[in-house]
This record gives sequence, structure tokens and C-alpha cells, in this order.
Amino acid sequence: MRSVLNKDCPSAGWLDSLRQRFPCEPGVDDFLTRKLMARAGAPYSPVSLSTLVAAVESLLGAQLSTAFAVRAPRWLTGGASKLQMAFDLDWQPEAGAQVTSPMVLRMQPAESIVESSRLREFQLIRALTGQVPLPPVYWVDADATHLPYPALIYGLVPGVTKPTRGLGGEVSGMGTNYGPALRALLAPQFVRHLASIHTHDWQGQDLSAFEVPPTGHHAVLRQLNWWSRVWEEDAPGELPILTLAAQWLRANMPPVDRVSLLHGDYRCGNFLFEEARGEITAWLDWELGHFGDRHEDLAWCTTRVWGHAEAGTGRELVCGLLYEEDFLARYEAASGLVVNPATLHYYKVLNTWKTAVMSLSTSYRIAHNSKTHQDVLVAWCLGVGAKFTEQLAETLAEVI
Repeated sequence: MRSVLNKDCPSAGWLDSLRQRFPCEPGVDDFLTRKLMARAGAPYSPVSLSTLVAAVESLLGAQLSTAFAVRAPRWLTGGASKLQMAFDLDWQPEAGAQVTSPMVLRMQPAESIVESSRLREFQLIRALTGQVPLPPVYWVDADATHLPYPALIYGLVPGVTKPTRGLGGEVSGMGTNYGPALRALLAPQFVRHLASIHTHDWQGQDLSAFEVPPTGHHAVLRQLNWWSRVWEEDAPGELPILTLAAQWLRANMPPVDRVSLLHGDYRCGNFLFEEARGEITAWLDWELGHFGDRHEDLAWCTTRVWGHAEAGTGRELVCGLLYEEDFLARYEAASGLVVNPATLHYYKVLNTWKTAVMSLSTSYRIAHNSKTHQDVLVAWCLGVGAKFTEQLAETLAEVI
């Protein structure tokens, strides 16, 4: 009799087969393996502020040699897949006076819409500090030694993710409308910061949690294996459009001509800005960061769901900021790097396929198993999967 695969209680043999079929970057393999090994465990249980404060105190007690106090803990909204607590820390930085610093604890739930590594996120922000606006990162509990789940602590940066006057937009930054005045201020920064990330000299930085791929097809294949494995781990069934997309992507991999650091989720909704001055104050949500082809980030932020049609002209604005042709031209001027239209389109297919995988498989699985604190948002993401499959069909039709 043929055995029935139970993805909610995966066997060691099945996990081994996935690792062999879809060899991933070692750091990615680590957190995907950890996710499956813990899947049969208890669902997410709400964590109280007092529990988190005690855990933060335990972490800081192991890191600081001087007295400190955690004050005014409160839940922080935002962060589609991670649990976040803001607090004030009375402490004495090295060779400094006693200060009070606003902080944020960023912690994953039992399972996340995007399974990732807090250590990788921590190292990536550290490596790019001074290159683009970033929150300062202080401590990381990569293996949940102190916190209930892996977490990091970074400084709270002032700013908003969308205009307070409510011009429009959906959950997670989709379709954010900044209006003409803010667009004129934010768009140049948006382009300049992306160019700075891609051209940053990361040599000598502590990025030990990452694999640096050679030029060629290695980085592309790692991405395809990562998200193919996620689909196999989480999907409730088969979906022919995703199978077709995966086959096309493997058959048409473009070589990477220059390996860059990538944000992985560079778009509206993932940066803070001061509304009065129109200045970007911090880039957030680095959990999907990795080494790869710059076209991947470019294709991600030009994904249609992040933008909206301009009032009056009906023309699409990339992330609600500028026309795609202007965005790409400005990026080439700022970075000194060429944008290859065919490579860009390839990554538009890859990114749309990837977001469909997240929304139609992982969102389903973690909601089904009650593994997250974001039940309503996860259910919404599952519904948005139809948008991504529709767009995937359109992008595939242009090349098949």
C-alpha cells in the first residue's frame, strides 16, 4: 500500500529527500530544515509582553557588563510576518554615558510567511550600515537561547511607511499612493539607495551566514531550489501554472554577470520616511537578503502589485513613485550598471512565481497549523495568491 505523505508531520526520510532534490545555500537549508523539524510541535502560543521583557533582559544580561533597564514595552504594528515589540532601554553603551534608547525586538513566530534567519538579517544590516539609511542593530539571539523564537534587537527609527493623509494603498505596502509632492522627493532616494546596495563593496564584512556564489548560473539555481523546496514543503496540492513556471525558469536561467548584495524585498512599505521633509530614514525587512543578480531586486520593485496607476494618465508607477522606464534609466545612471531587458523579464517571472509560492503554499500551511500570530493577514495573503497567478500567466505568455 502506498504511504500517504503528511506534510504536517514530516518524516526524516522525506526531509532528506527534499534536501537532496533541492540543494540550497547552507544558511537557507538550515532554517528550512529547522522549520520542518519543528512543524509537528505545538502551534503558536501568544507571548505576553512580560514574557518577552524577561527574555530580553536575559539576552541583554549576557551581553552587557553594566546595569540596564527595559521600560515601556508595547506591541509594534507592521511587519507582515514577524512579531515586534518596541521598548525603551536605559543603558550605557561602551565608552559612553547612560542613555535611554528606543528599541525594537523583531522575533519570528513558530512558522512565518517567509521563513528566514535573524542572524542573516543582522549581518546584512551591519554590513550595509553607512551605505544606506538603516536602523542600528545591536544584538541577535539566532538560536532562541533567550527568546521564545530567534530574534534580533535594533534601534527604533522615526518615520512612517505611507502618507498619513490616506491617499490609498492596501496591506503590506501594496499600491501605496504618495502623491506628486512626496513622489518627487522620495523617488530619487529610492533609486539611489538601491544602486548603493548593489554596488557596495562587501568584502571584509562579517557575512559568514551567507554563501557568496560565483558568477554564472549558481545564484539563480539556488533561488529556484529554495522556492521549489518551499512549495514541496507547504503546498496543499499541485498547481499547473506554478509547475510550468518552474520548468521554464530552470530551462532559461540567465548567467549572473556581477554578484551583488540584494535586499530581496525592496519596495514601498519597506522603508520609513519623514513625511514633512520627504526623507527616507530607514530601510527595513532584510530577511530575504542574499547574494545574486541585481535584476532580481529591479524586477521585484517593478512588480505591478506594489505600484498603482497615476491619476490622470493611467500610467503605472513603480512602487507608486515613477514610471518604469524612468526608474531603470535613473538606476543605470546611479549605479553605472547596465539593465538587460531579457534578464529583467526573467526575474519578473521568477519573482511572481516566488510570491505565488509564498501566498498559495506557506500562507495556507501556517494558517492550517495555527503557527503564526498573524492569522487574519495570512488568510488575506492566501487570497491575494490569485493576483500573483494571474500576473504569472501574463509574464509567462510573453516568453512562451
